[in-house]
Amino acid sequence: MRLILPAGLALLLGSTPLWAQTPAQTGATQYPLVLENCGKRLTIEAAPERAVTIGQSATEILYSLGLAGKVKGTSVWFNPVLPQFADVNATIPRLADNDPSFESVLAQKPDLVAVQYEWHVGPSGIVGTREMFDDVGINTYIMPADCDTKDNSTGGDGTRVGAFAPEQVYKGITQLAEIFNVQPAGRTLVSALQATEAQAVARAQALDLPEGLSAVFWFSSADLELDPYVAGRLGAPGYMMGKLGIRNVIESDEEWPTVGWETIAKADPDVIVIAKMDRRRFPADDVAAKMDFLKTDPVASQMKAVREGHIVVMDAHAMSATMRSIYGLDSLSQALSDMTFE
Repeated sequence: MRLILPAGLALLLGSTPLWAQTPAQTGATQYPLVLENCGKRLTIEAAPERAVTIGQSATEILYSLGLAGKVKGTSVWFNPVLPQFADVNATIPRLADNDPSFESVLAQKPDLVAVQYEWHVGPSGIVGTREMFDDVGINTYIMPADCDTKDNSTGGDGTRVGAFAPEQVYKGITQLAEIFNVQPAGRTLVSALQATEAQAVARAQALDLPEGLSAVFWFSSADLELDPYVAGRLGAPGYMMGKLGIRNVIESDEEWPTVGWETIAKADPDVIVIAKMDRRRFPADDVAAKMDFLKTDPVASQMKAVREGHIVVMDAHAMSATMRSIYGLDSLSQALSDMTFE
């Protein structure tokens, strides 16, 4: 089975990408810093002192860069914070488990708002538009993984116009490190993620998985009687499957299309990956409800993956385009090592 060279190794062996070629790569940030972010030109006059995060991805990246002391409020959580940040996270106000109000963000008096999803802060953001924040003198930074290869004007979770790749996450890490003038921390974090990716791919390669191995990623369902939200081919789950040589039975370019169980069962994936999360918007957010459905539904229960117990539980946050996607790749690789395929 042919596996793809880890993108992280390609970066180490090849040329430095344009987004990483900055004067601050080997020295301190020169302010004012001007950069392009999701179609908007940002001017950062000085390293932010007060940041608010809208999205777990932005929160965990700032924590990983050693910037927890500058985070004055967080929001939009799918899973518990990474274990190494549990103590510090408990001291930082959580503005909302899901969507914060514009007013609650302003109340923290931030000089930067770091955002995971453009649908929270964007042209029709449910928290606010970037112009609304501009009007009160607050810079907004949206994680590039949500916009560099994605069209969010299509509604819902958006449509990928190009495949997600971890370089988009590394770009966000590198730019946030530059904004806050902590470039060494950014380089250290990117290197660690690249090493995790390479390890996961090498482990899967050693398994010699069968050709044509297929999978589906189930995030949630608005109702268990309705079609589930499953991963399209170009998002973070598509990246994981591509790196491990697995075929996604869902061919849509939408981030999370709804597809009927009859269609999924007809494709009969070898592996089903289900999202585990603390969020409870829908009944199927509960991983136990997902498991019960798969084992009792007259259609879903007949799938090969269900019959053979090839069901992998993965943190929901890893299924989004975040640095956790690299950890998700690693956990999927480990789960496959415990499975037997005929």
